[in-house]
Amino acid sequence: MVAVTAHPLVVAHRGASETAPEHTLAAYRQAIEDGADGLEADVRLTADGHLVCVHDRRIERTSNGSGVLSTMALSDLEGVDFGSWKDTWDDYDEPDLDDADRRSVLTFERLLQLVLAADRRIELFVETKHPTRYGGLVERRLVESLRQFDLDRPTDGVPSQVSLMSFSEVALRRMRRMAAELPLVYLMERVPVIYRSGALPRGISVAGPSIEVVRRHPSYVQRVHAAGGRVFVWTVDDPADVDLVHRVGADAVITNRPARVLQQLGR
Repeated sequence: MVAVTAHPLVVAHRGASETAPEHTLAAYRQAIEDGADGLEADVRLTADGHLVCVHDRRIERTSNGSGVLSTMALSDLEGVDFGSWKDTWDDYDEPDLDDADRRSVLTFERLLQLVLAADRRIELFVETKHPTRYGGLVERRLVESLRQFDLDRPTDGVPSQVSLMSFSEVALRRMRRMAAELPLVYLMERVPVIYRSGALPRGISVAGPSIEVVRRHPSYVQRVHAAGGRVFVWTVDDPADVDLVHRVGADAVITNRPARVLQQLGR
């Protein structure tokens, strides 16, 4: 019989990004209100050294601006609308719409403040994007930011709220050197041959396969568990996929629609 995880973590992918513009403060606030156990965020470095929560190398898809993010200063991004692309006519009738929260670029520092101000523990899963012109500086700035908020290590015997993620093994090795006590998640669109047994690179405790991997090879989850690791699956939105990852015992479901997934899981 296949083991079933009783309570997989439900992690909001770029916030409640089905409902609100991805990576905005509004999306993350909505995810917390929805009851998500954790928040997932991508971080990139601006030309003047600020970490911001943006997925793409270029900003056209999620804003009314244009250009390569790494060549822009934070002040340049502050003049760009990161929310109106998501709006429908119905949105203009919402009386509580906060334009700043829904449209402004979100700095990583502000996201950390939101997580720490929550009235319950919120897990945070941070992905660094590669390749980038700044190389390892991204990971260094990330760990420095976490250190400012005492989130770079466990404190008082309580595990840290932060897990670090990347598709790049090189980036994960950097993170391990700088924040050795934080869990590392190896994200994979396809599982490399050497790790198909369930093993993971040295120092990494969590596999992050795509939902496509789990659909094709559901036994992969059991293999990782047998090797002592955990499995966080992305991006799980379809109800049939939610049932699948729950049935095979995944430890976390990363989804654009946390409220719906929580409801489906009976929470």
